[in-house]
Amino acid sequence: MAPTVIFATNRGKSLVRGTTDVISPHGIPVDLLDRCLIVKTEGYTREDVAKVVQVRAIAEGLTLGEGVLDKISEAGERGSLRYALQLLTPASILANLAGRTEITLQDIDEMNELFLDAKTSSTMIGEFEGGTKS
Repeated sequence: MAPTVIFATNRGKSLVRGTTDVISPHGIPVDLLDRCLIVKTEGYTREDVAKVVQVRAIAEGLTLGEGVLDKISEAGERGSLRYALQLLTPASILANLAGRTEITLQDIDEMNELFLDAKTSSTMIGEFEGGTKS
């Protein structure tokens, strides 16, 4: 019986690690990729992101103001679930510094100005280098 190995990647066509000139889908060598069963996955919906963010906020004892969950969920749907969750900590620190116990839309807007999600960052780098990368 062969071992089961699961790769999770969203790298697209990229350089195979450990090489200097081999570009392959997902950054996985083609001879290995030929032996893989690829499972299609879908991104999180806004509702999915909202559920996870709400659970995390409750677990961390954070209070989200009106519209904050929607705004963070929108950012998570556009960027990633990880990015949406990562907005919570600096936003709560900002609210705390302002003497508030509740995260407001203003806090989230400021975090979105200060930080980029990975997709936006990658697009900006691609544009800077003279081409669009996805």
